[in-house]
Amino acid sequence: MPDSEKSVKQDPIIQLIVFRLGEEEYGIRIEQVKEVTITPEIARMPKTPPFVKGIANLRGDIIAVIDLEERFRLRSAGQEMPAVSYTMAIEAKEYTIGIMVREVPQPLSIQQSIIEKAPEFIQDINIHDKYIEGIAKIEDRIIVVLDMLKLLTPSEIMQLQPKTESSGSGSRTTA
Repeated sequence: MPDSEKSVKQDPIIQLIVFRLGEEEYGIRIEQVKEVTITPEIARMPKTPPFVKGIANLRGDIIAVIDLEERFRLRSAGQEMPAVSYTMAIEAKEYTIGIMVREVPQPLSIQQSIIEKAPEFIQDINIHDKYIEGIAKIEDRIIVVLDMLKLLTPSEIMQLQPKTESSGSGSRTTA
């Protein structure tokens, strides 16, 4: 009897941070979220895409803050972010970004098996955008699960990175 029990694979439980963009619910794996905070004061940056709201000081780190509703074109005409919004700090290997959301994101534990692959037509439309990990259906809810580490294109990442190398020791060698 114990041998047959071992052969049944356990469905891993994953933790998501769930938030709203427009009218839809989205989720990010909890290990991709460094922290959630009330959106700090944002300084606009020149020559950045419209969905990049600017930069903010988050506990001593300067991070780019982006608006996914604008990036995904999910905001209704005339609808603005509320006066108080929240920012999720997302940490990748070469950058940290802030994602603005309307409401406090909520944790949710689900079985990994309920995340279904995104339908083929969505994959075809987003051929360069592989940031949709899948779709989770929980009772009457549909949650689009995002892979935040694939959200930005390499050229967008380059635009958001601070240009610290240009002011380095290279200019001092003319002495």
